[in-house]
Amino acid sequence: QVQLVESGGGLVQPGGSLRLSCVASGFTLDYYAIGWFRQVPGKEREGVSCIRSSDGSSYYADSVKGRFTISRDNAKNTVYLQMASLKPEDTAGYYCAADPWARCSWHENAYDVWGQGTQVTVSS
Repeated sequence: QVQLVESGGGLVQPGGSLRLSCVASGFTLDYYAIGWFRQVPGKEREGVSCIRSSDGSSYYADSVKGRFTISRDNAKNTVYLQMASLKPEDTAGYYCAADPWARCSWHENAYDVWGQGTQVTVSS
């Protein structure tokens, strides 16, 4: 069964850090792009970051650039999103998704497989 499973979300104070994990099963990430998106209820899903597993090239939304770092461990079939200097506006459900064409698009339609999401809440 092809699936992605996120973990690592939780409640953190402003300025804190979290590391999200996205583990793939049923397929290997070697030639995929993995994107992280986030969504707040009532708002559109927003692209946050993306990495191409083949060469490690990575991309970030302006809102998280310099604070978030995406990385991958192909041996573990896992992509990570290290989040630092978290702000209340980072509060959202975070989802990872796989694009078999490795485009690293900000458009949801480019991604074929989605995880169930993990909640990140930044609050004092």
